[in-house]
Amino acid sequence: MPNADNWQGDVLRDLRGPDRPAEPSPGAPPSAVAPGPAAPVAADRPRPVERTPAHRAPAAPPRTAPGSWAVVDEELAAAVRTARHGEHLVARTVRAIRRTVSSSAAREVAELTGTAELLQQPVTTGRQIAVTSIRGGAGKSTVAALLGTTYAHYRQDPVLLVEADPALGSLPIRLGARSLRWTTGDMAGIVEPQMSLLDITGYLVQLPENAWLLPGSQGQIGAMLDVQAYERVMVSLRRYFGVTVVDCETLPAEVARVALTASQARVLATPATLDGLTSTYNVLQWMRGLPRYVIEGTVVVLTEQVPRPGVDLVRAARKLTTTGAAVHVLPHDTHLAAGGTIRTELLAHPTRRAATRLAADVFQLSQKRR
Repeated sequence: MPNADNWQGDVLRDLRGPDRPAEPSPGAPPSAVAPGPAAPVAADRPRPVERTPAHRAPAAPPRTAPGSWAVVDEELAAAVRTARHGEHLVARTVRAIRRTVSSSAAREVAELTGTAELLQQPVTTGRQIAVTSIRGGAGKSTVAALLGTTYAHYRQDPVLLVEADPALGSLPIRLGARSLRWTTGDMAGIVEPQMSLLDITGYLVQLPENAWLLPGSQGQIGAMLDVQAYERVMVSLRRYFGVTVVDCETLPAEVARVALTASQARVLATPATLDGLTSTYNVLQWMRGLPRYVIEGTVVVLTEQVPRPGVDLVRAARKLTTTGAAVHVLPHDTHLAAGGTIRTELLAHPTRRAATRLAADVFQLSQKRR
């Protein structure tokens, strides 16, 4: 479903090129996220041709272009074993048998169709969704990657993933980016009001579907991103992309706090452990002291880091929802737990369904605030 005024439609056709296959029918219930390896890095290709009117001067590039840096060292990449499927073969076989002898398949198709319709709703202005956590290792970048690829798969307008966590963030690895050049901090000094979408995407890392990545750093220890640079980038890029997912620093970092209040929806990732739940509940209580829309537009994602967590997640979710936030559970997935690039065809079936439901609910919350 295109946006109400089909904004960026002509530009997207230029970006795709004549050989790009057509988008799947919106009525068909596709998988939660798009499979396949990452596309070549847009930043390593020549800059697109300026298509602005002749009287409009093109944006001036920065004085010195940064070099291209590999996301993962070749020797380290060679040490990685073959990616595992997120679900055991026995479980997949049992599910296939059940689908052939019951009506669950029809119900699942109906559910996916309804979810796809929610995800394809048009937007009048770009929606920005901030993903953060209270500590490292909570699954923040994993959740951001799942959300971004889900939106890119279902929507026809461009989707942007921004890494606002320059301290060795893992979002480029999770998204399968091969090399990096321009960063969020660089973009703050580049973006100008007269730039077109073709100009902007020349500085971004291209991903499958209609998605692009703006990394936070080039893997450099000590890289910083200040609030002014973040605000300039987010305000400037909002008009180019239908949905922007921001992988923020962990709380209580200043950029993360600004992102939480400035976004139309917020996702707080936390491990499904007692200490994770306790810290998250305290953060939610703090958020209740902010403007009411902040807590009402927040979703907590409980990430299962082991197959059988020692926590009653139903009871824990009931407690967390008393603060006014919504709660989702991201089940344990062997493929996700291994780290590295997320290959969506290897995700467990429950993980794909959970990611799609989460993306739909977060997008619905973002639509409530203009």
